[in-house]
Amino acid sequence: MANLNSWTVLAGIIIILLFLPNLTIISGIFTPSNENWEHMKEFVLTTYIKNSFILIVFTAVLTIIIGSSLAWMIAQYQFPFRRFLKWALILPLSIPPFIGAYTYHGIVNYTGVVQTTLREHFGLELNPGYFDIMNLPGAIFIYTIFLYPYVYTITRVFLSQQSASLVESARVLGKGPWQVFFQVVIPVSRVSIIGGASLVILEVLNDYGVVKYYGIQTFSTAIFQTWFGLGDIDSAIKLAASLMGFVIIILMLEKVLRGRRQYSYSTTKVRPLPRIQLKGAKAFFASSYGFIILSLGFCIPVLQLMDWLILTFGKIPMEEFLIYVKNSVLVAGISATCIVVFALIVGNFGRLVHGKISKLLPKLTILGYSIPGAVIAVAVVTAFIALDRFLAPLYQVLSANSTLVLSVSLVMLITAYIIRFFAIGYNSIESGYDKIGTDFRDASRSLGVGLTKTFFKVDVPMMKGAIISGFILVFIDILKEIPLTLILRPFNFDTLSTKAFQYASDEKIMEASQASLLIISLSAIAIVIFNKFLDKEPK
Repeated sequence: MANLNSWTVLAGIIIILLFLPNLTIISGIFTPSNENWEHMKEFVLTTYIKNSFILIVFTAVLTIIIGSSLAWMIAQYQFPFRRFLKWALILPLSIPPFIGAYTYHGIVNYTGVVQTTLREHFGLELNPGYFDIMNLPGAIFIYTIFLYPYVYTITRVFLSQQSASLVESARVLGKGPWQVFFQVVIPVSRVSIIGGASLVILEVLNDYGVVKYYGIQTFSTAIFQTWFGLGDIDSAIKLAASLMGFVIIILMLEKVLRGRRQYSYSTTKVRPLPRIQLKGAKAFFASSYGFIILSLGFCIPVLQLMDWLILTFGKIPMEEFLIYVKNSVLVAGISATCIVVFALIVGNFGRLVHGKISKLLPKLTILGYSIPGAVIAVAVVTAFIALDRFLAPLYQVLSANSTLVLSVSLVMLITAYIIRFFAIGYNSIESGYDKIGTDFRDASRSLGVGLTKTFFKVDVPMMKGAIISGFILVFIDILKEIPLTLILRPFNFDTLSTKAFQYASDEKIMEASQASLLIISLSAIAIVIFNKFLDKEPK
């Protein structure tokens, strides 16, 4: 009983700490309005809502079209290079959208490879406005081409596990390929498609790098401008609360779109989808379609970054670059470790304590992933400033030089990372707990071994795969993170992602290639490894 109480207390503390900062945003709604907020509400709030809405709607639609069509093509048909494309089409996810944004701008601007080639080799002097990508359509293109793997991956995994009887029955009834796709595949895959699209929408709302670099006014850029430009944290909190409400509406809409329809097997004899061999023009079209998307989302940006790296290699002192690497590894490593440890504690609490409360409370901890980074940053800063004020007498006793200690330290940044990315680590750990079940734990307990000792001797060794996968996934996501790091990093503390963003913002896009390629390489390696674990399809 003592062990159980200890686990309950630990899990309760973690759940409260992860959820509490978000309450500061909710409380900000009820604070009195000032002149800045009244001005924004009257003149620019509509623009923030309109731009954000346009970005998420068009990006969601285009990622659904590209992701679901690629998933069906890979799951249903056999064609040249299919096995390569199956995992390679996930690689665009390794490129953070802000890196893709400045890379494509460098490719298509007046001095970029596209316009230079047209002028020097074809004698074409076209209006540079035709190649302007720094606008809403350009941002939609960037988000679509680098985020479609969310829809593609989830939908492909779902389709690969579906019974062939559904498709075969449609064909027996005289349905053609397009009718099968729209009348059978899309309805059956609706939950997975909407799930992937909701992740895309959350990523778009969370992003700051693309909209800032392209000069598009959204909630994220407004929070930054209000906070740092006007020095008005109260209005920033109100903007954050508005964005949080926007996200809640989207999540509710997602639940409605998912509906209550469920498709399950009516027999235990489930055959996977037999792939149809494509030949001739159809095979060429399928391979070409896959390679065009892969080239736009991965090959072209990476080749351009490698070209810039060669041109600028040595301009950034290696000692300076290694500092950015060290800073990135430090905060990502500490945060990922904390997230995995906390997830193990909260997940084990859910196994040990039965009841609705024990199942509901852990779900509160994963809300942070659905809240944009700029909102979490505002919440964490507000909470830490209040904590510093509370601890001010203690700082005086300790002869501290300032009353702001925690709110200007790495502790605040790491706390924000834990809140933002806890869901990723927790989902991995929870799936690990589901796989090992409770039989081994119960056997250990029947031999008189305590809960804590059983956890370390039985559960943790069996959870190695889930622990390692959760750590790496969180590590890579933190490595690519921009809004939280820009707002909460201590003075003169830069990571690979913030430095790449700063170089690009200062029009030194070539110098940004070194940090960008390292981020992409680490992310791509992780994606390839996890795809191998995810998909054990026979050759």
